[in-house]
Amino acid sequence: MTLGFVVGKFYPPHRGHKYLIDIARRQVDELIVMLCHHPSQKIPGELRRDWLREIHPDCQIHLVPDELEDDSRQWADFTVRYLGRSPDVVFSSESYGPVFASLMGSRHVMVDQPREAVPISGTRVRRSPLDYLDRLEPCVRAHFVRRVVLIGAESTGKTTLAARLADRFDTLWVPEYGREYWQKKVAGLSMDGELPGWTSDEFAQIAGEQQRRENDAARAANKVLFCDTNAFATGTWHERYVGHRDSEVDAIGNRDRVDLYLLPIPDFPFVQDGFRDGEHIRDWMHRRFVDQIASRRTAVVLLTGPLERRLEEAAIAVESLLKTPFDL
Repeated sequence: MTLGFVVGKFYPPHRGHKYLIDIARRQVDELIVMLCHHPSQKIPGELRRDWLREIHPDCQIHLVPDELEDDSRQWADFTVRYLGRSPDVVFSSESYGPVFASLMGSRHVMVDQPREAVPISGTRVRRSPLDYLDRLEPCVRAHFVRRVVLIGAESTGKTTLAARLADRFDTLWVPEYGREYWQKKVAGLSMDGELPGWTSDEFAQIAGEQQRRENDAARAANKVLFCDTNAFATGTWHERYVGHRDSEVDAIGNRDRVDLYLLPIPDFPFVQDGFRDGEHIRDWMHRRFVDQIASRRTAVVLLTGPLERRLEEAAIAVESLLKTPFDL
């Protein structure tokens, strides 16, 4: 059985790495990919390992600490000790590859050293991730896509703004799953009559599904993803209907990734569309969202006035966000 070996930081994994690993995997019976992580790197090694496992499910992905000097002998000795043997073939795209392989008594295969097949590098991705989304696999791409959430009280234009902003920025948006759930729940009932109650389990299911849909959409979005509410906001609706916070719902919301909140102010007439809770809670909901977002230290822009003005205020904020460099 032929054992192949690939080593790297994969910071982050890109399609150049995929090209290397795919070629290696086709030439051996078993391929081990060793990912070296240093605490100074901003993308956790565990996350990069999980990405590689998704991208290459037929490979063994190992995460090891990057504690050695930049010395082929040290790394060769470490690799043999770690694997319990020398690999039969080492695949790389780097000049150190042949020496590293020879020190383990392994054959070396150089793969696209001049980066002609897939002209990309981790350095270039880290410098400007949004410019290289087409060189990233969906799970990695989703990590860099900026997430903008429309949050706030009912009848403030959130859904319309999310859809129009997505159109303006040529990307995707995620509708509010809780509204879809509510419409199915009250289908055939009169909003003027007695309505069914809510349970914490329902809110947990809504928060989880909202987050799942958002994470799925981020894999295909173009630089920015717009979300009509998020799982974090579901916790406030739980508070509204059940009368208190719920630890499970809040735990789901705390996993949300948000780069910018857009919070429309309820300063124009309420419109009842047949499914909304009512105008009497708009001010309370608005205040709760303002207080809660402030405690999360996430950027927030308040949107005021007519819809077109809100759209322009939101677009300016998103343009600024897209120009903000990543901390990598």
